[in-house]
Amino acid sequence: MDVTPVMLTTLGGALSATLGVLVGGAVTRRVQERHWLRDRQLQAYQELFSQYASFMMALRRGHLDRRQVDVDWAAWSAALTAASLVAPLEVARSIDQFAKAVAVFLGSVASRDPATNPVDEKGLTEASRPAAAAHLALLNAIRRSLGRSLESMPFYLGGTLGDHAEGADQGDTAA
Repeated sequence: MDVTPVMLTTLGGALSATLGVLVGGAVTRRVQERHWLRDRQLQAYQELFSQYASFMMALRRGHLDRRQVDVDWAAWSAALTAASLVAPLEVARSIDQFAKAVAVFLGSVASRDPATNPVDEKGLTEASRPAAAAHLALLNAIRRSLGRSLESMPFYLGGTLGDHAEGADQGDTAA
């Protein structure tokens, strides 16, 4: 009796099973790495927007109330860096543009003493226009990076304060 066909069949089955385990392990690892990265991205983006909203509100309130404001600029810088570390290139570029636009606002507002030389409501809104536009652009870059099923937002929620066309829901027809 020739055992060669039995040996080849057994060896082929064992090789197929081993290959299946290796491929399955590689695919599972890749999926887990994607999930881990996506979780880190969402955490970093959340912290970035949280820091942004915090100092925008603090500066606005400080100027309107004519009182000193203490902002943790190190936390803002760390949030920018953390988001940039995990962001895909398109989002990282939008983060850079956002940071530059925020710097325009800070140059106009944070450089002035809110107690002795405050910026009024109109000035705050005008100074925040570049940040508002960059905020919306970054929000949409993040949404695109998270998946094709997320449409671009025509408005933002939170963060930029003031009356900006960039942040208004254009579909809202109520007066």
